[in-house]
Amino acid sequence: MSSIPTLTKKDLASNQEVRWCPGCGDYAILSAAQQTFAELGVPREKFVIVSGIGCSSRFPYYMNTFGFHTIHGRAPAVATGIKVANPDLSVWIVTGDGDALSIGGNHVIHLMRRNVDVKVLLFDNRIYGLTKGQYSPTSEVGKRTKSSPFGSIDRPFNPVSLALGAGATFVARSIDVYTPHLRETLRDAHGHRGTAFVHIFQNCNIFNDGAFENIREKGLREDNLLHLKHGEPLVFGKSMDRGVRLRAPFEPEVVALGAGITEKDLLVHDERAPIAYTVMLAELHPPHGPMPIGVLRRVTEPSFDSAMHQQIAEVTAERGPGDLARAIRSGNTWEVK
Repeated sequence: MSSIPTLTKKDLASNQEVRWCPGCGDYAILSAAQQTFAELGVPREKFVIVSGIGCSSRFPYYMNTFGFHTIHGRAPAVATGIKVANPDLSVWIVTGDGDALSIGGNHVIHLMRRNVDVKVLLFDNRIYGLTKGQYSPTSEVGKRTKSSPFGSIDRPFNPVSLALGAGATFVARSIDVYTPHLRETLRDAHGHRGTAFVHIFQNCNIFNDGAFENIREKGLREDNLLHLKHGEPLVFGKSMDRGVRLRAPFEPEVVALGAGITEKDLLVHDERAPIAYTVMLAELHPPHGPMPIGVLRRVTEPSFDSAMHQQIAEVTAERGPGDLARAIRSGNTWEVK
């Protein structure tokens, strides 16, 4: 077998001019993806980037891999077909909060329900950026935009809670400019067999600038982020002096360490815990608590594509190879004159 050539970030960058607004968080995510993909030991021709419609959906043009720019909300359907047709490919969906959670919402939840072995990167800027600033499915209540001039009255989705509710086997969260953490999260997603859902907070500096300032800026994020590590207590803060414990009946409580409270009193993160724990964690957010980032859930379940190929092999062994011409002419047929 021939050895896989060593790749660099430059090898994963296409010759296309990157056309996002200067300062857009998409640049940071693109850079992290190019660097991480180069280190995964996978040939470029084994990667496929699939996107829908939106600013994030230009991603396939900027990656020197195979790519497919599909239509609005339908990237999961196309990605499923690609993975089933060629299981050896590493298939990644790049989408936004509007593309994935509005017109594409039904496709996304069933992708996760089926556990198709594809990776979903959802860029969440809480706004429709490509169409110039309308509120999106993740915009907060009261958000004033061009399509909600008096404030949005819609309750927003929490993408992580949605993924958990759909039964996703891998759910994680990261931040566009938090490069070391984002790259680690992308590596974890790649290593998972099944649907890996990665929610990425991404700043739109033109239409929703500063939406995530308290968790993006270096001077603020240390006190507002909870880094999840499997098997470790939920400790956070610049001085690592605060934590999260459970208060009856099933409510997380932020406490200060000291005065009789130790790490032994805190919740210990378990990626394989029952969904109730993970959803409780997903709903934490400033100012009422820290924002959990990292892998929230990672469990092992059969993937849709593997199950399909196994079923085909079993039926073929039992009945022999199929005959398309015979199948077309079998059953009820009509002659149209």
